Amino acid sequence: MRTIAVLVAVLAATACASPTVAELEGRRSGANAPARPLTPPGVTDVLADARTRVDENLNGRNGFTPPSNPSPAVREGGTIAFVAADLTNGGINTVSQGVTEAAAAIGWQVVLFDGKGSAQGRADALNQAIALRPAGIVLGGFDATEQAATIKQAGVPVVGWHAGPEPGRIPHAGVFTNVTTDPLEVAWLAAAYAVAESGGSAGVVVLTDSQYEIAVRKAQAMRAYVELCSGCAVLSYEDSPIADADARMPSLVSSLLQRNGDRLGYLLGVNGNYFGAAKSALRDAGRPGAGPPFSIAAGDGDAAEFQRIRTGDYQAATVAEPMLLHGWQLVDELNRAVAGRDPSGFVAKPALITKRSVPSGAVFDPQSGYREIYRKVWGKS
Repeated sequence: MRTIAVLVAVLAATACASPTVAELEGRRSGANAPARPLTPPGVTDVLADARTRVDENLNGRNGFTPPSNPSPAVREGGTIAFVAADLTNGGINTVSQGVTEAAAAIGWQVVLFDGKGSAQGRADALNQAIALRPAGIVLGGFDATEQAATIKQAGVPVVGWHAGPEPGRIPHAGVFTNVTTDPLEVAWLAAAYAVAESGGSAGVVVLTDSQYEIAVRKAQAMRAYVELCSGCAVLSYEDSPIADADARMPSLVSSLLQRNGDRLGYLLGVNGNYFGAAKSALRDAGRPGAGPPFSIAAGDGDAAEFQRIRTGDYQAATVAEPMLLHGWQLVDELNRAVAGRDPSGFVAKPALITKRSVPSGAVFDPQSGYREIYRKVWGKS
């Protein structure tokens, strides 16, 4: 299951009339906006908060150790279905690898179904998964509300990755639990990096995709955090589909550069795919790969993002999730559901990835020993 000084305009990528945030949320029937505030509690000096938030995350790597209470594997030889929103998305693909790895450890097989980036594709993939009669289903990277009626009729336990705006159960959509980092913490960390690096003077554009409730929630939180900074400005809030980034971002970025000039210091997106697609427009405009503008993603942290950060190729930072760990957790949660137990309640931390902290490999994979912990939990060590 990484965006963000502050004036807000929500502009559709099609140049149609701008929807409000309430209108964006209204497009997802049955989903209620979480009651949590969009800004961290008790922040009186946002620049100090931003610097502390960034320093503590870069200098520490706690928060990646799952619960170790036994939850033995309840069956072997079963098949589970992984229904992906779009397997070309690096984050979703990495989570599917983690699920496959963990399933092998617990004694299950995994069949992948690709929604190919469209609502109809996701509906078709989910129906194909149900027809397989698996032991359980994992939703990979799309709002469960969209397919709630089908999920409720699946007849097997369903868990999700980025299937809703918060970790935990999604009762209205029939999802046993949603595995994700806390999206507000992800958003605040991405926004804090912009505030801290600019010394409290960031001019920001926020990029989101209103198809996904979690994306809207992150974007709202990034905008709200930057708005705490009196010397910063959110220049605009752009709604553009992640799946269409390659087609839409070059013209959108060209327009943003023309409209904002040197005021545009930071692009904060809910997904790193925006920035790979933005490179050509920034390059054509003579903007250096090392910025400005500086591109920061609030999830997920994939190989392409790491390479751009590593080489200074039009991305400065991302807020990475431990996606392989999430894959193992999804299998654990599904095992708990099959066994009639409660969800684990575990919520892993996000990690700020900059040139200073970028992994040498293709994924952020915390060295917390989580694989061995899960094997022991399942009685497989």
